[in-house]
Amino acid sequence: MSDLLNFALEAHGGLKRWNEFQTLRAELSIGGAIWEVKHCQGLLTDKTIDLQTHYQQLSITPYLKPGLRTVFVPDRQTLETLTGEVAEVREHPETAFENHVRSTPWDKFHAAFFASEALWTYLTSPFLYTYPGFESEEIDPWYENGERWRRLRVTFPDHIVSHTRTQITHFGPDGLMRRHDYTVDILGGATGANYTTNYQDFQGLMMPMTRRIYAYDEKLQKVPEPLLVSIDFRHVTFVS
Repeated sequence: MSDLLNFALEAHGGLKRWNEFQTLRAELSIGGAIWEVKHCQGLLTDKTIDLQTHYQQLSITPYLKPGLRTVFVPDRQTLETLTGEVAEVREHPETAFENHVRSTPWDKFHAAFFASEALWTYLTSPFLYTYPGFESEEIDPWYENGERWRRLRVTFPDHIVSHTRTQITHFGPDGLMRRHDYTVDILGGATGANYTTNYQDFQGLMMPMTRRIYAYDEKLQKVPEPLLVSIDFRHVTFVS
């Protein structure tokens, strides 16, 4: 484990504390320009997500209407009742984005898949980087907002569904995440600079309550308009 990753893990509450929990529940709202472009505006306002912290599974409740939720696991997206009765399913949902262009509208499964694979990565980082198959190395630092941010380049294993295989996380002098950079395969390699702010302590683990995601240019500089995605959390709960 790199010195930077170890420093970041301790700043976020420590790997020992993280491993005491198996599930995470968060209340949140998601907005931003991407949902307008994809004809999904308001779809993810006032939701509850439940995820497994050590393997990929995430649900969003309610979804489309009260009494329904969407459940994501690798290679499968379902719409089901709260008692687990499957109403609709899409196998291999990532393939449903093939031949899309920027203006292609999303259906309910496109939107759920994009939100689910993104949120699972976001909410398990940086602890995720210690899981089997992940590789990481510290690269040159980045300077922004008057701070020096140390950067960790992380290569994801094939069995983890995420935006793309190589992603870069920036950590501030306190060890907390400041920015997370990636491209998004299902959006044709569109860039994302994910800024994390407003950290709070939940059961001994530090979680950012605000995320703002912008594009970045060829010099890795944030493109301030439009705001692509906004994520605002109201509460986070961990369960053993």
